[in-house]
Amino acid sequence: MKRIVDQIQSEVRGKNYKALKKRLAKLHPADVVEVLEELKERERVSVFRLLKKDAAAEVFVEMGGKKRLELVKLINKELLDDILEEMHFDDKIDFLEEMPANFVKTVLADESSKDRQLINKFLNYPDDSAGSLMTIEFMELEAKWTVKEALAYIKKTGKEKVIANCYVLDETRVLEGAVGLANLVLANEKKLVEEVMVKDVIYGLATEDQESIVQKLQKYNITSLPIVDGEKRLIGVVTVDDIVDVMEEEATEDMQRMAAMAPSDEAYLDTGVWSLTKKRVVWLLILMIGGTLTGSIIAYYEELLGAVVILMAAIPLLMDSGGNAGSQSATLVIRGLAVGEIKISDWWRVLWKEMRVSMIAGGILAVVNMIRMLLLQTADIMVCLTVSLTLMLTIMMAKMVGAVLPLGAKFFKIDPAVMASPMITTIVDAVALLVYFGLAKMLVL
Repeated sequence: MKRIVDQIQSEVRGKNYKALKKRLAKLHPADVVEVLEELKERERVSVFRLLKKDAAAEVFVEMGGKKRLELVKLINKELLDDILEEMHFDDKIDFLEEMPANFVKTVLADESSKDRQLINKFLNYPDDSAGSLMTIEFMELEAKWTVKEALAYIKKTGKEKVIANCYVLDETRVLEGAVGLANLVLANEKKLVEEVMVKDVIYGLATEDQESIVQKLQKYNITSLPIVDGEKRLIGVVTVDDIVDVMEEEATEDMQRMAAMAPSDEAYLDTGVWSLTKKRVVWLLILMIGGTLTGSIIAYYEELLGAVVILMAAIPLLMDSGGNAGSQSATLVIRGLAVGEIKISDWWRVLWKEMRVSMIAGGILAVVNMIRMLLLQTADIMVCLTVSLTLMLTIMMAKMVGAVLPLGAKFFKIDPAVMASPMITTIVDAVALLVYFGLAKMLVL
């Protein structure tokens, strides 16, 4: 790619636009985006203007939000109008959602009254809903058509539409059935569409959360999902390529929340230092305040630690083990909730399973630690027993907390990923110390 960028830069500086245009035509849109990101601002505009209208639209769709906004400011309105005309409807909506309100008003002013109403309707769907994700460029058929008529209609009108699955509507646009293009091609041409279509169609609602749409596509192993309104009238389709982007966004958000950060959809290198700081510092402050509780507990039992110094050496072991154990449970439960394997109603099954796992894992760690302390540290047996028992109880408690917090968050309609490692570690550390010092007072002193 570096070689290609160097060649393009050389052709731009030498104004060899004919060769440059040919070179760009051979590149995939995603590769063109990568090339543009390596060019200087003036070179970027010169290269982009050499793309054909359809290629420019594809490149525009592939670009990240911030880079796209920068390009919009540099190209003329005529070129931008050509690009918007070439873009698929759902891609145009995604683009307008990222743009400032004044820009959107300018674009809408140039649209027909019908298109303006339709765009406004889509822009009013919640950001994370199926309505904001779907495309209206789908193939619709009539039940009374023959297979031959349906195939002729698809061939005539299907150029810019999703045709892998076709949807059968009645006169009021209510969804009656669906049929795959492959099934139509293989069916007897004289049969009616209603004879070859599937009547029990899996569908989603326009107001449904996009995460639920992802789960339906995964569960039923389908490549597109029809989206209907409250009266089951078909208004759009969500396809797998849209879902891949959503899955990436959802996974990124979960990773950021699990690391105690506010989620961001901007690329790391495109995000300013102050913006990154704001997204991190709030949670760091919350966790720091939570950490003062741990310090207060240690300070309260300072006399006990002074009397039996070896107790202090075991504190990092207990905290690390508890944090790791809690994170294991939380990660599995959060993932299960995300993909629909676990529901809130399964809470007792999750707790029962984690209780048994924690007893076995905690018991193994306690026995190994007891042997380790007796052989390597030659500590008093009661001290060894105190540390080992606390370790077992900490593992059990951490795994239960790791399972309960994400389920509780889901119940209260909070993203379960918020209740990940940092939050669990803060809670477990404080409770583990209380258990530890309580046992030490009973068994050691």
